[in-house]
Formats: sequence, C-alpha cells, structure tokens
Amino acid sequence: MHVCHRPGNPNRAAAKTKHPWQVENGTVRGGLIKRASPAMIHAYFEYMTTEYPRDAGHGMLLVQLNGPDKGQPWAADAARGMLRRAGHRAGLDLVKPHQFRHSFASAVLDASGGNLVVARDAGGWASATTVEIYAHADMHDPAFDRALRTVWGEQK
Repeated sequence: MHVCHRPGNPNRAAAKTKHPWQVENGTVRGGLIKRASPAMIHAYFEYMTTEYPRDAGHGMLLVQLNGPDKGQPWAADAARGMLRRAGHRAGLDLVKPHQFRHSFASAVLDASGGNLVVARDAGGWASATTVEIYAHADMHDPAFDRALRTVWGEQK
C-alpha cells in the first residue's frame, strides 16, 4: 500500500508523511510503502469492485454509498459516527478510531516479543519511544512471574 500526501483532498485529510510520489502509466511510484494483510487486500478489492462508485473521480477511499451525496468523500466526523453506531449495535462502550491504533500496536508488540522497532515500523511511528506507551507486560508470562518473585525475594 502506498501512503501518499495529497494536498487539497476534498475531506481535508492528509498523510503526515510527505515522501515524494507520482503516477506513471496508472501506477503509483514512491510514497511511503506499507504492508497490508491478504485479508485487507481482499476486502479492499471487493469494496472497490462491488460497492465503490466508479464515477467518484477523487480517489478517496471512504465515500457515501447512497443518497444525494453518493460518491462524496466522508469527513472524519462521519467515520467516527459510523464507529460509534457500530459499537453501540455490538453492545460495546464508546469506540474511538485511536483504539484501533492502540490494539494494533499492542498486538504487534505481543507478536514480536516486545520489539519496539518492529512495532514502530509496522505502525508508522517516527520513534520507538512513542510505541512504548503501548507496551505492556503479560502477567501470565513466566518471565514476568520470575521477575516479580525475584524482586519480592521469593526466589533467586
């Protein structure tokens, strides 16, 4: 997936990164390249080929699919509202977009054995220090248990 900074988006959204990019013969070259899971690629392809309005003309991903504004890009408030409604229907507390970032960072940290550099690169943070706020100990990890018992003087 290419993350490309595009000034003048209809919904005023902009990628923070400003890596140079261009379109050559219908293919994006440059930008910030990020990996995406096969499931994400499949869902994106299905959405783009079955639901996305062919005449949208702006390239924004999240758009109105029905009504008088069909094809118009969502504003950030619309995405937050969709998450709020979906969370309510699922019986969850308030769902906020940042929770996905936190969950992703925590999952990558768990899967990588706490490797902050892997989590930094996977999540697109500029600094591994930023990722530390998502780091947490697994209270069931034998190493965690041993460390506490050692500090408590229960074992050497």
